[in-house]
Amino acid sequence: MIEKYKDSLRDSIKKIAVFRNLPDRYAQLIADGFSMVNFRKGDPIFYQSDKSTDLYVVFRGKVRASLLNREGEEFVLDVFGEGDFFGEMSLLDGRPRSASAIANEDAALGFLRRDKFLETIKAEPMIAIEMLNALVHRLRKTDDVIGTLAFLDVSERLLKFFREIAKTEGKKDKDGLLKIKKQTHKELASRIGSSREAISKALRILWFKKLVSERDGYFLVSPDAGGLSEEKVSA
Repeated sequence: MIEKYKDSLRDSIKKIAVFRNLPDRYAQLIADGFSMVNFRKGDPIFYQSDKSTDLYVVFRGKVRASLLNREGEEFVLDVFGEGDFFGEMSLLDGRPRSASAIANEDAALGFLRRDKFLETIKAEPMIAIEMLNALVHRLRKTDDVIGTLAFLDVSERLLKFFREIAKTEGKKDKDGLLKIKKQTHKELASRIGSSREAISKALRILWFKKLVSERDGYFLVSPDAGGLSEEKVSA
């Protein structure tokens, strides 16, 4: 599997934020330490409290980081796509996983053993600074999630989620509405920390206010929803 990516692996490594400033010789050292693995949609990469300490990088597909309770209910913390990395907390402190990672779709991942990463940090301490920057960014996102859960009702949280998706994945249709791929009520509930019943009610509120509608497998979000008309969205 690794041979399929070998020619471009070093260049791919340098596109990842935490490794972008590495000299070629250290990028090659990191690349040489990577192994590749495939996962099918729904496969667990690791579970919360697992004792693995590898760093993962997404080369193809998407992976979601989630918290799961004993009843099987899920709260999605983040979704990682091509070029993103995850698993850095256990990589750095050697402690069990703080969340579960599950393949959101078929995915090809590279993983780096903790000892290889620490060996490279000793040779190139700048990696540690880049990793700290990445951790601070994720902590700020966590603060935003906590604020959303604390201060916004379900319809406001759902609209905020739609706005965030529209910024990165939204496409304008002929009427100027922003198309985002439709998700099930269960998936939406897991993304904003709610229930399917509350999602159904929130969608009815957003439809009544003409902020969100549905057509041909897409949600259509009004560009006037929360200042989206001022955001850069793909045409």
